[in-house]
Amino acid sequence: MSEQPPSDWTPAEQGLWEAFRRGESHDLRRFPDRNDNAFRTTVGPDGPEEEHTDVDDPFSGHFWGPERTIRAEVIARLLLDGPVARPGRVAALQLVGARISGPLTLAGAEISHYLELHRCRFDKKVLISEARAGTIRLVGCRLRRLEASRLSTTGDLHLARCRITYGIRLTDARIGTDLLLNQTRLGHDSYGRAIAADGLEVSRDLEADRLETTGELSLRSAQIGGRLSLRGAQLHSAPGGFALNAPRITVGHTLYLSGSVDSGWVNSASVYGSGYGETTPSDAPSTPFRSHGRVRISDGRFDNACLITDAEFHLGPDEEFSLNRIQTPELRLTCRTPPTGRLTLSRARIGNLVDTPGAWPENGAVGLTGFTYESLRPAEPFTVRQRIDWLENSLGEHQPEPYEQLAAALRRDGRDEDAREVQYAKQRRRRSTLPLPGRLWGLLQDATVGYGYRPGRAALWLLATWAIGTLYFLTHHPAPLKADERPTWNPALFALSKVLPVVDLSQDGWNPDRAGQWVVAALVVSGWLLATTVVTSATRMLQRG
Repeated sequence: MSEQPPSDWTPAEQGLWEAFRRGESHDLRRFPDRNDNAFRTTVGPDGPEEEHTDVDDPFSGHFWGPERTIRAEVIARLLLDGPVARPGRVAALQLVGARISGPLTLAGAEISHYLELHRCRFDKKVLISEARAGTIRLVGCRLRRLEASRLSTTGDLHLARCRITYGIRLTDARIGTDLLLNQTRLGHDSYGRAIAADGLEVSRDLEADRLETTGELSLRSAQIGGRLSLRGAQLHSAPGGFALNAPRITVGHTLYLSGSVDSGWVNSASVYGSGYGETTPSDAPSTPFRSHGRVRISDGRFDNACLITDAEFHLGPDEEFSLNRIQTPELRLTCRTPPTGRLTLSRARIGNLVDTPGAWPENGAVGLTGFTYESLRPAEPFTVRQRIDWLENSLGEHQPEPYEQLAAALRRDGRDEDAREVQYAKQRRRRSTLPLPGRLWGLLQDATVGYGYRPGRAALWLLATWAIGTLYFLTHHPAPLKADERPTWNPALFALSKVLPVVDLSQDGWNPDRAGQWVVAALVVSGWLLATTVVTSATRMLQRG
């Protein structure tokens, strides 16, 4: 391309050509110096007047005429076959406050120049599928649709504070550093997807704080090298779809489904400054992460942690928040309110489980089949009774595995008494599933020795049975079997010898009457039953540790 812009280009386009050669920003806003205020004070014939400056807002309804219009083909020509840079400069396309007319088609292109557009309007969709680029920044722009499947960048892809009517397609894209979607608002395509990013690879972080979607956020089999942040995001599913659909996702550091401190809409000064956000006061209110619709993160792996805090999951009666088979060193579930639907963690493998009692759904809406964790680190008091209720709330039919898992975690923390309480609850729950003979036998074990987890009860039952027998034989003296060979009568030893029939206490020379023989039989049966339950329960405890 020559050193002079084509003669048929408009003044705005010729200005962009010169700015490109110099590597400078081409600003077409009406009030470029008043980005932080919606009004500008001017002096008119009748004194000071306030004039609206939102004519520079790409999301407003103000008309942008030819003086602010750049044809998409001009941008494509500069990026693909632009003029050489001025001596000592690096050519770059930086454009602010422009209307881009026509579809920007860069599919399959090799984009070697830096590309940054701020507060621009696109009349048609942007197509950069299968393109290769360094860094692309579209900040505060209004787009109809962004097609970027199999896009490959060596640097960042920034789409912060954009509004995209029909969503984004990033299927199998490869982002060399960071992908930013902070405060972007998206509608959905004809398939109900706001972001279609299956197979996406991001070398570092994917930040989508305060993202707003109407449609599915699809990240199936995505690989994020650093953090995946959805702080303060507001996700709404299309009818019958998912709000967040990310099975088999891999995150190299941490997943954040949590709240975001409110800072208001960032003014233009910060947008054009060094960063995209402002420093907010410590007491600023927070917006929780909200999901309206099904959420699926099953089979995901999070190498540092999965943090679900200050989050709301609004699910229908038949909808589910699925964390099945996830793997992470730490799962933090400390929501102020539980999901309104079902929460499942079947066969998930967790290191530390950090939770609160109020974060779990009730009424049987928790699935914990095969859920394993190394240790429990509740964020607020979580008693063993509440833990047992947590398990029993998750169970339909009797499943011993969750009880065994909880007991094992408590023992690892040195809470042996609480572990026994859990095992005791497991046996009581199991009894309700047995036929009548088994329930009666279980009831006897429960009442006597607490299935072996209440050994003190055995001594109490022994004492009570012996006391009853002693009181009876204090007033009912048996006759001797042989008058000349009768031992010294002791009602306490006589009753104890019947309760413990294998012990000889030298009281066998007495013959009770018929009523006394019934009492003796009751004492013997009680003793044998007590001994059997003690042995059975002790064996069970030894087998299960």
